[in-house]
Amino acid sequence: MRVPNRAPPGPGSGGHHQVLFVLAKCVPFAIALLVLAIEFTPAHVLYTGPFLVATPALAAVTMGPAGTLAAAGLAVAVSVTTATYNQAWGSQQVYSNFLALFLVSLASVMTSRMARARSASELSQVRRIASAAQKVLLRPVPERLGPLRAASLYVAAEKGAQIGGDLYEAMETRYGIRMIVGDVRGKGLPAVRTAAAVLGAFREAVYYEDDLVDVIRHCEEAMRRDAAVPGAVDEEALVEGFVTAVVAQVPDGHVVEVVNRGHPPPLLLRDGKVQALMPSGPLPPLGLGEFIAGPPGTMDSYSFLPGDRLLLHTDGVNEARDSANAFFALPEAMEAMPDSGPREFLDRLCQALVRHTGDRLADDVAMILADRRDEAGRPVR
Repeated sequence: MRVPNRAPPGPGSGGHHQVLFVLAKCVPFAIALLVLAIEFTPAHVLYTGPFLVATPALAAVTMGPAGTLAAAGLAVAVSVTTATYNQAWGSQQVYSNFLALFLVSLASVMTSRMARARSASELSQVRRIASAAQKVLLRPVPERLGPLRAASLYVAAEKGAQIGGDLYEAMETRYGIRMIVGDVRGKGLPAVRTAAAVLGAFREAVYYEDDLVDVIRHCEEAMRRDAAVPGAVDEEALVEGFVTAVVAQVPDGHVVEVVNRGHPPPLLLRDGKVQALMPSGPLPPLGLGEFIAGPPGTMDSYSFLPGDRLLLHTDGVNEARDSANAFFALPEAMEAMPDSGPREFLDRLCQALVRHTGDRLADDVAMILADRRDEAGRPVR
C-alpha cells in the first residue's frame, strides 16, 4: 500500500536549499515593489522600465505558469500606477515598456508551461521505473502461504520515493514458511543496493538451508561480498554499514521460530493482547558478525496457535514520533484494531501511524502480517 499525497518533509536535511528556493521565488515580487518605491520618491528620475520587464522572466525560472502570470500582472499594475502618478501617459517610453513587458510575459509563460510539462513527463517516467523496481525488489507477499494468511506493506518516508532501505519477503519452502524483515543503515541508492543483496541471498538460501541461522548467515555473507566490490558503496557505508534483520519460520506444528539480528522483536497478537517475541540472547546486526562470541547465532521458538496474528516490522513503526515527541504505541494500536483480515489490518495500522506523525514519517516503514489458520486451513478470523 502506498500513502498518496504525502506532505512535504519538515525541516532537516535539505532545509537550507528549501529556504534559498523560497527566497528566489520572492525576488520578482521584491523587484516590482522596489520599482514602486523608487517611482514614489525623488529617486524616480531613475529609469526602472527594464526591471519590470525582467520580472516575469525571473518568475519563470522558479515558478510555474500561474506564478509567472502573477508576476506579470504585478508588473503591469506597477507600470500603470507609476505612469499615472508621474503623468507619463502619452510618452513613447511608457508604451515601449508595455510592449516589451507583454512580449516578455508571453514568452515567459510559454517557457514555464513547457518546462512544467517536461518536468512532469520526466517525473512520471522516473516513478514508473521506481514502481517497476519496487515490484522486483519488494514484491507483495502472497495472500496465502500454507497455513497462513499474509499481507505486506511498505511506505517510504521520503516524499515521492518508491523504495528505500527497508526490506521484506515471505516464501513457502519445504522447511515451512520463511519470512524476513530488515532495515539497512543509511539512505539512498547505497541502501537500496544493500537491501537488494540481502533479499537476493534470502530468496536463494531459504530453499536449501535447513537451519534458519544459516539462512541469515548467508544473507550476511552476501552483504559483505557486495560491499567488497570496488566502488560499490561509499567509504562511510563500508566502515559503518549494517542491516538489522529478523527472520521467522513457521514449520509444521503450532510454533514460530525466530532469529533476531539487532531488530525490533516481532509482535504476537493473541486473544486481544500483544506479546513481544524477545530473543533469548542479543545478537548484533548483519555486517557486525565479528562481534558474536561463540556460536553464530541462536534460534528461538514460540507458540503460534490458530487465531494468532504475527507482525514483523521495522523501527520506522515503533519509533515514529508525534509533534510532542511521543513514540507510536504499536502494541496498543494493534490491540485496539477491529477484527479484520491481514490486508485491512495493515491498512488501518498504517493510517493510525500516519495520523500519529501528522503525515510526516521520519523513517521508512515495512511490515509483514501473518495469521495462523485452523487445522482445516480455514481463516479463524
